[in-house]
Amino acid sequence: MKLKHLCILLIAVLVASCKKDNETQVDANTIIIDNGGMITGTYTTGQKVVVKKGTVTIKGYTYFESGSQITIEPGTIIKSDIASKGALVIERGAKIFAEGTASQPIVFTSGRPVGERNPGDWGGIIVLGNAPTNRVTEPTIEGGVGKKYGGTDPNDNSGVIKYVRIEFAGIADAPGSEINGLTLGGVGAGTTIDYVQVTYGNDDAYEFFGGTVNAKHLVAYGTADDDFDFDFGYVGKIQHAFSLRNPEFVDGGDAGNGIECDNDATGTLATPITRPNLSNFTILGPNDAAGTAANHNFACRFRRATQFVLNNSIILGHPDAGLSLESDATYNAFIDGTSQFKNNLIFASSNIFRIGSVSVAGASAANVQTKATTDGTTVLANVAAASLTSPFNLTAPNALPTAGAAALSGATFTGVQADAFFDKVAYKGAFGTTNWTSGWANFNFTKGANGY
Repeated sequence: MKLKHLCILLIAVLVASCKKDNETQVDANTIIIDNGGMITGTYTTGQKVVVKKGTVTIKGYTYFESGSQITIEPGTIIKSDIASKGALVIERGAKIFAEGTASQPIVFTSGRPVGERNPGDWGGIIVLGNAPTNRVTEPTIEGGVGKKYGGTDPNDNSGVIKYVRIEFAGIADAPGSEINGLTLGGVGAGTTIDYVQVTYGNDDAYEFFGGTVNAKHLVAYGTADDDFDFDFGYVGKIQHAFSLRNPEFVDGGDAGNGIECDNDATGTLATPITRPNLSNFTILGPNDAAGTAANHNFACRFRRATQFVLNNSIILGHPDAGLSLESDATYNAFIDGTSQFKNNLIFASSNIFRIGSVSVAGASAANVQTKATTDGTTVLANVAAASLTSPFNLTAPNALPTAGAAALSGATFTGVQADAFFDKVAYKGAFGTTNWTSGWANFNFTKGANGY
């Protein structure tokens, strides 16, 4: 009995010795992080971290290995340590449960004071899963993380990210190898992604590397590079998405697009072919505002042998190309109906329809326009013809259609969009008569001399 008591005492001492400030280690596998605490290091198989409502710090690249999980309570604010540039990495087999509410969203943001925050102050969130990609060997996620992703389970479950804001993220390990606001590598359809906003990301807002994960109610606001980027065989579904670009802010070394989509980096026909299934997007460019930076690019850039479905959407205000098709395979898939661009409203300052790197005999932008308009897409005379309320107001955008606007009706859901995932709404674009960003999203950012 004395030996038993001694062992219990020794375990208690060891647990206590592992405790950090504002952290309670309930047992060897359960850690509670309270207000003022820190998320850092590597959490291993069997460990469960519960982040209580309050303000906590994430320090450095922080990993949740297979078999571990993190749960974050509604209303929690997670600020990155500035010196170590925090990043949250959910590896294959691990889970994140970050489920805020409309009145108490979970916020990941810069550790700098308000007025000094800037894009790239920290890394971002990376979720890796076991769903298929089109890579022959297991790929490693970009951003200097060094972790593998992908597998054979299309219904793999990495948890829940809901009512979450991700602000001022996006750091580059090397050119072309960045951490985005939200990076999803081989994430499966068992995962829930809903009501997420990425604000002033220094690379892409969202990048999907393969996988089958579905999502609704996504906001990309003030992105440097692409608002939505798809690669490596992503075949999931997304509905209700809104992007708005800041005219004065864009990636200095790349060209920022509303959507960028590739089958892979070299345009092979590796399967599954990247084919995002998208509906009810509102994709807004800088709208030729004074001071617009030169690198703002296309609204929808489909290239490198990709396929796509993008229907029931509103595409406005980019300086060039509302729809750009940029390979033979991409062009052919659109003309033969494998890809879809139906029932959209579209306007761009020049080249509303564009082709590039296409050598198909007789191919032309005019053919693309004919196919699109035959399939119900309307080419608008100007931005105002969309009749949205005040869509380009950076600090208080309102992209709801005005009374009687054409966008309030005409959406259709047939074929691949008859799927039960899609809400069978009448309106085109991200919004009908209800602003689903109210209460949890934040657009009230004004740039000062030292930042936001």
